[in-house]
Amino acid sequence: MTQRPGGWEGFAGHAGLFGTADDLARFGAMLLAGGALDDARILAPLTVARMTSPATPPALIDRCGLGWDINSRYSSNRGDLFASGSFGHTGFTGTSIWVDPTTQIEVIFLSNRVHPDGTGDVVALRGRVATLATAAVERIRLASVGVSGVMTGIDRLGHEGFARIDRQRVALLTNQSGRSSNGSTTIDLLHDAPNVDLRHLLGPEHGIRGDLDVRVPDGVDPVTGLTVHSLYGDSRRPTPAALDGVDTIVVDLQDAGARFYTYATTMAYVMEAAAERDIKVMVLDRPNPIKGDTVEGPILDEDQMGFTGYLSMPIRHGLTLGELARVFKAERGIDVDLEVVPMEGWLRQFWYDETGLIWINPSLNLRSIVQVGLYPGIGSIEGTNLSVGRGTDTPFEQLGAPWVDGGDLAAALNARKLDGVRFYPAEFTPRSSTYAGETCEGVRITVINRDILRPVRVGLEIVSALYQLYPTEFDLDGATRLLGSRQTLDRIIAGDDPSDVAEGWVDGEREWRERVAPYLLYEPAVTACIASDRRLPRSATHKARWVASTARFARAGRTALAAPERGSREQVAESSPLRPRARSESRNRRT
Repeated sequence: MTQRPGGWEGFAGHAGLFGTADDLARFGAMLLAGGALDDARILAPLTVARMTSPATPPALIDRCGLGWDINSRYSSNRGDLFASGSFGHTGFTGTSIWVDPTTQIEVIFLSNRVHPDGTGDVVALRGRVATLATAAVERIRLASVGVSGVMTGIDRLGHEGFARIDRQRVALLTNQSGRSSNGSTTIDLLHDAPNVDLRHLLGPEHGIRGDLDVRVPDGVDPVTGLTVHSLYGDSRRPTPAALDGVDTIVVDLQDAGARFYTYATTMAYVMEAAAERDIKVMVLDRPNPIKGDTVEGPILDEDQMGFTGYLSMPIRHGLTLGELARVFKAERGIDVDLEVVPMEGWLRQFWYDETGLIWINPSLNLRSIVQVGLYPGIGSIEGTNLSVGRGTDTPFEQLGAPWVDGGDLAAALNARKLDGVRFYPAEFTPRSSTYAGETCEGVRITVINRDILRPVRVGLEIVSALYQLYPTEFDLDGATRLLGSRQTLDRIIAGDDPSDVAEGWVDGEREWRERVAPYLLYEPAVTACIASDRRLPRSATHKARWVASTARFARAGRTALAAPERGSREQVAESSPLRPRARSESRNRRT
């Protein structure tokens, strides 16, 4: 910025962050070091603590420090993984810096959204960049202490040389989420395996690439030339042609952990079709992305069972897809030859970003861990006349309608003081789906502590508040199919307190835990701690060391964290198709 006759000119459009990336990184490092940098004291530690602590009145929803954003409606640039104790600052042109003392990570984002016409928007992008950067650092930390992350079912199958399906004629139910830890698609791995005859591809809702939000027609995979038989088109069950000449159906899908997410039902329909034709089903297991140690929500009414609810169970079921397959086989009496290839190293208390696995959106409207974490609650009320943010950059993180007053709804919800979440007035215009092209008011949902968040309770509180504020405009009955409990909705209509309504779910949740206990493949981490006389760690690094040590206890028979190994990674590394690829090999054939 220079001064010339007539005024100031020559300045860059990066309002809010004036400096180069290198200088801003040094500034952030100084804050992380308590005000010191290069053996020089810049600020006193108490000054840093004071400026980055909440300074706004307790009655205000937005929490800010002295010049720093801490937890407000503008905090989306911190991404999904930074803790609520982190802080940051943004600029008009889309710039941002976010600093997390807990992980000692800082993310700097410099942009100029006003070029060339002033209409750019990078809000969602900078949040995603922060998430990716944090996840990458955590992966490096895990590797540094000898833990390379969770091995999924496809990883284990590949490391075994696909021996479990040796000389089998295979149909594969998968989509874009079916990838190994090195990024190779399950389609390519099975197609290229010399001892596997991949004959058909089966695609679930949203298609084999996960990019469609409508009925999906059959198609052809451009890489393999195989027919893709849609299970979300004219039929939701495999046709005879889709299973012609097949010995084994392999399933590799990333579930979302919610009862109404349809991949589980599609898998169940495939199991039923396989049973009728004496075909084996093999499920390659993957993590429950929202942890496997939490169950929440009402039990599905039997008259609501169908494609969005294959079994009478809570909304947040707490199981992996492989465990669900075992439960479905037993409880629905499916006489199918079922094998689940379990993960190695997964613990039930892991969120997805704690597994070391690359995040792949399981469907086009679940784009982050935050959205998947909120989905059991916000998705459960999607059948009403609300927009849940589909057609915007942040589906399931905001909701509203043209007839909602965002300020009133946010005030009503925040007055409930729900664990782990806050609400801010919001205005948005969906580009598609419900209320496409119409301006909606409502709330933006900010998760401040995901470990105590109860998303189904959040959904219940939202419908209760809307019914009280807008009894004639709000279509409460529309929630029946996905929430799945007529009794729950009747109690809201009767004016019961939502906390009392949620308390009524406890018996059903306990009974569900007891029902599924025989089919679990992975024990809780707490069990492992007790067996090995260890305490749960606090930091991510300590957790990684603890995972490594408890895995050794498991292999020694002290605990049952994972299924027995069929060989160490070192033993199979040279011959495995999942070995780390050279740079020239690393580009995936698919986009």
